[in-house]
Amino acid sequence: MKRILLTLAATIATTTAFAGPSCHVPADKWMKEADFKARIEAQGYRIKTFKVSKGQCYEIYGFDKNGKRVEIYFDPATGAELERKS
Repeated sequence: MKRILLTLAATIATTTAFAGPSCHVPADKWMKEADFKARIEAQGYRIKTFKVSKGQCYEIYGFDKNGKRVEIYFDPATGAELERKS
């Protein structure tokens, strides 16, 4: 029984660790993707992949101005950074 509980706890922790933030913004309030990308690139980011996450946030994979690899989630309405993973 103890082994089952530990396995379940590890599974939940792993699932939670990979989940990004959730954005609860109506789609009609979102910043246009082209405008968002231009704004981020003007800040020195090089976007390799852009997508809408499962949590309905803008998400980029790419590089910062120093060439460091980044994965960042943004609020789709304001463009505010919500979470960064390295």
